[in-house]
Amino acid sequence: MAADELLTGLFDGEVGPLMVITHIVLGNNAVTNQFIERRFGMPVHAWSALYAVGKFPGIRAKEIRMLLPRPQNTISRAVSLLETRGLLVQEPSSSDGREKRLFVTEEGKRLLVELVDVSRRRQEEWLAPLSPEERTTFVALARKVAEGPDLHRSAVMAL
Repeated sequence: MAADELLTGLFDGEVGPLMVITHIVLGNNAVTNQFIERRFGMPVHAWSALYAVGKFPGIRAKEIRMLLPRPQNTISRAVSLLETRGLLVQEPSSSDGREKRLFVTEEGKRLLVELVDVSRRRQEEWLAPLSPEERTTFVALARKVAEGPDLHRSAVMAL
């Protein structure tokens, strides 16, 4: 059976929307993760954490977990790697010395410029089948799902 037929069958199945989203995410991750790991020597979790700290200077590691739904130990390992490589620093909070706030170093900022540029170009690449109007709609709908109450919890799959 041809790849197009297989994908059509998968996407038209009873869990088609889930399979479409899974295919997009895993397809992009396969390309992006491999590139970032080879070119920059870091897992995508570390690049994502660096991006989050760059966007929100002073963020705490546990807050990164809210942005990037990954296990806390994965975030902690990413932060540790970035700190070891001199891309992040941890500073005590002014309100609670036990609490650590994260900041991107100058070296981290330089790396982020390159990572954001290549990621933006990759984003353009995989969004190419969509017109500008379709992109706007796609992102608006995806954000609606991402910001919805049931993405990170489930009554159906509760243990």
